Amino acid sequence: MAKKPEIRKIVTSVEEIRFEGFRELDQPIHKCVAAAVIQNPFAGVYIEDLSELSEYGEYLGAYLAGIAVKALNGAPVHSYGKGAIVGLNGELEHGGAILHPSLGKPMREAVGGGKAIIPSAKKVGGAGTGLDVPLHYKDAAFVRTHYDAMEVRIPDAPKDNEIVVALVVTDGGRPHARIGGLQRSEIIGEDGLR
Repeated sequence: MAKKPEIRKIVTSVEEIRFEGFRELDQPIHKCVAAAVIQNPFAGVYIEDLSELSEYGEYLGAYLAGIAVKALNGAPVHSYGKGAIVGLNGELEHGGAILHPSLGKPMREAVGGGKAIIPSAKKVGGAGTGLDVPLHYKDAAFVRTHYDAMEVRIPDAPKDNEIVVALVVTDGGRPHARIGGLQRSEIIGEDGLR
């Protein structure tokens, strides 16, 4: 079983986009973020073995994705993304250790699939640092209509010894997407790209 991190708080936000680009949408699009503010056990020291953070990633992949998916109120997940903001006593690799080795599998299970790579972003910063979490379609990364992002910003986090871990899901692509490219109806869904 994955190791549970020390969590100071969970922040959840849902955007419901109804009007964009001078027009009302036929159907609202929802973007949901679930973020955990966790204690960084390796703040202030260099540690070679970061497997504990990878275990945190496995736990948070399931836990946070479950919260975000629930916020869509039963709508299927279209897009996903992940991100981390590491406090100033940490290092960028701490965010990488959480996001990459083990977080993806439980996140994919929670969203009901996901053949495409989960796009990610990470940075080091102080409390209130913003991060644009990149998004794309979960089963085919080349579906251009779903290239997007959602900003995550928590006013009091991360503190120097903390990490903000954020997972984002949507129930649609960009509003009024019209720049062509591969459409959802055209995907083959075998390689995670097309």
